[in-house]
Amino acid sequence: MKSISITKKPRLKNPVLVAAWPGMGDVALKAALYLKDKLAAEEFAQISAGDYFHPSGVWIENSLIHIPPQPVGKFYYYKNPASGSDLVIFISDTQPFIEKGYPYAQEIVDFAVTLKVKLVYTFAAMPLPIEHTQMPQIHVAATNKEILGGFEKRGLKTMPTGQISGLNGLILGVAREKGLDGVCLLGEIPLYTIQIENPNASIAVLSALIEAIPVALDLTDLKKHADEINQEIEHLINYLKNPPEEERPIDEQEINILKKGLADSSSLPDSARLRIEELFKKAKKDLARAIELKKELDKWNIYDQYEDSFLDLFKKPPKKEN
Repeated sequence: MKSISITKKPRLKNPVLVAAWPGMGDVALKAALYLKDKLAAEEFAQISAGDYFHPSGVWIENSLIHIPPQPVGKFYYYKNPASGSDLVIFISDTQPFIEKGYPYAQEIVDFAVTLKVKLVYTFAAMPLPIEHTQMPQIHVAATNKEILGGFEKRGLKTMPTGQISGLNGLILGVAREKGLDGVCLLGEIPLYTIQIENPNASIAVLSALIEAIPVALDLTDLKKHADEINQEIEHLINYLKNPPEEERPIDEQEINILKKGLADSSSLPDSARLRIEELFKKAKKDLARAIELKKELDKWNIYDQYEDSFLDLFKKPPKKEN
């Protein structure tokens, strides 16, 4: 573990790793931060940026340019009095570039193995055509059927096909390669709010986690925050329906058009954009990968933006003249 520095060596009992990075709706990051803060988990190690991160831009302060500080991923531990499993929580506020993701995940999992971790949890968002007023459901993906069966018995949905983009998914694949079990809890979010914080989905994934690993976690503050976010969305929609007198109110059909427009125009997370670029490269070499690419474009509701490039994959190259 060349990039990991350890400040304390806790004695842990059957530890479970929870790892999180930014993603759609901030579902994973906010859930992990809340878990860490509410449990008062203690920092004990960190992984430096090393070769994994390089600045992609600069900051400007008082008209002067500065290189931004490099991100640091931190490990925290919580000794759980409620059950047989302590928690190791890994949180980073940035994902590395796609070509560095695999070795980065390997280093984290290798460190988890030294702590005797045998199970890894991550969180993610699942964008669907639902309303922000609906309580999101949880979908589960896991590395073995026995784990999936346990969640199905609790009434959770399994994810039969699809993809989990970025490190929140990749680390589970690495964990499986290393002989660890892995689970991703995906909380539903509305398509038109993928760039808006979604604490309801964070509540849903944390509720599923603490049912699987009994932990005394008070979700009251997160629920209050979720109510505030929902009120802000409602205020916006009500304003659009009932603007000042000099402006014409808009009807439900126009509201739905605006929602779709918001989903269409929302900027993609870097991890998703890089994933799409990588799939285009692979599809050019192997047309069978076009199916996977189409699913990814549909998932983000951006096929129209890439339609010409996608159809170009199926054009036959011109014949060379002798």
